[in-house]
Amino acid sequence: MRRLAIAATLAVAATARADTAFTVDPGAGSNAFSAVFDAAIGERITAVSSKVGCTLTVDEEKLQGKAVCTVPLGSIRVDNDDLKSDHFRQWATNKTVDPRQCVLRLEVPQLQLPAVEPMKPVTFETEGTFTICGRPRDDHGAERITGTVLYLPPGEYKDSRTLRIRAKIEGFDRERYRVGPAFTDGWLARVQQLAPVVAKQGTIDVNVFGTAPAR
Repeated sequence: MRRLAIAATLAVAATARADTAFTVDPGAGSNAFSAVFDAAIGERITAVSSKVGCTLTVDEEKLQGKAVCTVPLGSIRVDNDDLKSDHFRQWATNKTVDPRQCVLRLEVPQLQLPAVEPMKPVTFETEGTFTICGRPRDDHGAERITGTVLYLPPGEYKDSRTLRIRAKIEGFDRERYRVGPAFTDGWLARVQQLAPVVAKQGTIDVNVFGTAPAR
């Protein structure tokens, strides 16, 4: 009996220390990805998707977390235009990968937060590694990420515990990920013509709701 009591105590302690998993449902329709590339002498291009999926792992005692988020390339619409969307898929895959097999992936290995109170957003700053169709940044470096986290208790958004996360990557350089006409077969003759009107750098914004069962 004593051994059983010790085993039960250890099991409870292990459960108490376990991280909490918050999930962002890519089919929910309430999660959004947008990337804006605004050329100084060209056009403003906006790419959007609602198919954002994430797994957020949170140590609630230490207020630390990590995350992995993905967006399928095929779900991204550029200026709500079929032709522009198809061009973007060609640029992203370099016409060497089936767009249906390509994802944009962001991995955040560590996020430290201040004390979080219900219904009060807190700011964060961290770094994450980004890949497009499996390609990392040319120097394998990380992107700076800023944003806010808001905790919504059960009943405020859904019957689940919810984290609303708004994150931003500024100065995102698509060419460092080999995304563009210069890296895509069949587009080389158009590079000089397109160079002034297609911005290389842009801003990525993500707004997601991660949920975990109420306890």
